[in-house]
Amino acid sequence: MSSGTNTPQKPGSATPSTGADASANSLGARVIAITSGKGGVGKTFVSANLAAALARRGHRVLVLDADLGLANLDVVLNLHPKVTLHDVFTGKATLEQAIVKAPGGFSVLLAGSGMVEYSRLTPEVREEFLGVVRRIMPLYDVVLLDTGAGISDVVLFSVSLASEVLLVATPEPTSLTDAYAAIKVLATQQQRGHVRVVVNQTARAGDGRAIVGQLQQVVDRFVTGATGRSVRLLHLGDIPADPSVREAVMRRQLMVLQTPGCPASLAIAQLAGKVDEAIIAPPR
Repeated sequence: MSSGTNTPQKPGSATPSTGADASANSLGARVIAITSGKGGVGKTFVSANLAAALARRGHRVLVLDADLGLANLDVVLNLHPKVTLHDVFTGKATLEQAIVKAPGGFSVLLAGSGMVEYSRLTPEVREEFLGVVRRIMPLYDVVLLDTGAGISDVVLFSVSLASEVLLVATPEPTSLTDAYAAIKVLATQQQRGHVRVVVNQTARAGDGRAIVGQLQQVVDRFVTGATGRSVRLLHLGDIPADPSVREAVMRRQLMVLQTPGCPASLAIAQLAGKVDEAIIAPPR
């Protein structure tokens, strides 16, 4: 998708040089897809709090709610948008009208929830979504795509627009099974050379690294990408199980603002530092 006519050949697939990957070098923003194989693992929680932590580090950050049919970023941030991505797609509002400031010093572009027409990747949805991403990239340093969970064509298309993938999983067996499925698709359909992994709700220090190591062993055995090599899993960090997480979610507040000194908030701050160092700072 490095040009307007270069689109994926089939729903959910992408060539190694995807739209955001090819365009980020010239347009500025690093586009990072935050995704998961399974719902309920804290993906949107990570997206919102990571955005605030990156903004605190001085970056211009926008979170785009790419879960077009089941959006809930507005709930996590306690926002009540009058204009959503749906209005932009239908021409009822401009992109500038749909972008709002969130607590934490970053911007958000929210999607409408329950939009059945966006549960399938039609050519119209594809072009509208791609156009929005291209238009916001020059305005920010970092664009986080808070995708839906799983491996639907809409999710995979959203991920294909990012130069980097951050996959959120928990130690639960169902989460790890679905994480493996997502990694396999990203390796075979999108030819991803690596996927960065964050393990949420860990019980002990070191659990996440061990889990990612076990996943890597399974991937090495059963997954071969287009290059003939296995995709590399890069352990980006852990977020420990912490009662402050549930309290922040129930209050619909950002945890890094409400309880910045709690273990999970400190882990998010460390995660932001690693994202800054490994993804944002390197030359393009």
